[in-house]
Amino acid sequence: MASSGEQQKKLKLYSYFRSSCSHRVRIALKLKGLEYEYKAVNLLKGEHFSPEFTKLNPIGYVPVLVDEDFVVSDSFAILLYLEEKYPQHPLLPRDLQRRAINYQAASIVSSSIQPLQNLFVLKYIAEKVNPDESHVWARNHIGKGLEALEKLLHDYAGKYATGDEVYLADCFIAPQLYGAIKRFRLDMTPYPLLSKLNEAYNQLPAFVDSAPENQPDTPV
Repeated sequence: MASSGEQQKKLKLYSYFRSSCSHRVRIALKLKGLEYEYKAVNLLKGEHFSPEFTKLNPIGYVPVLVDEDFVVSDSFAILLYLEEKYPQHPLLPRDLQRRAINYQAASIVSSSIQPLQNLFVLKYIAEKVNPDESHVWARNHIGKGLEALEKLLHDYAGKYATGDEVYLADCFIAPQLYGAIKRFRLDMTPYPLLSKLNEAYNQLPAFVDSAPENQPDTPV
């Protein structure tokens, strides 16, 4: 296995501090103890549309992981790549059913919640409807997704989403809860299980270190 110094030289993460997709990958890297070079991409300044960045990811989204001469984008793909190449601290349980629940929970966040609250969508709604409506839209769709997660995890959750170990689902759920609470001011009262998970995440160094306020590009 490569030393941490070697890992630091070959792993680069193109990230934006407030991107929940980047947040997921930062958590996974921390859980696996992988050092990486943080490459900030300012979405508000449109740096993700630059020729340099779109060469890495033609669709212009963060995160992007560069591992030596290999480039992979999309947080789901990155996390599965990290799981295959760096097996320390597994992100997937051995139990097939719990593994499937991890995939399902991650998919709910990545396909049914996050795309409906991303910067492009909110900007479009603010311009085409009105600025106030964008956060109403976001809270509505976040709430629907969290309701689904609350029901899905009811029979599987322990200290964390699918038991007493941190897995893939937690890497997706924690950033989503962070954004729901701190950015969109969602009332978490209807989601007691997820609120309990959020409290547990806030006690874990890997999750705290990966939070938006602790990144190199966080505004002072």
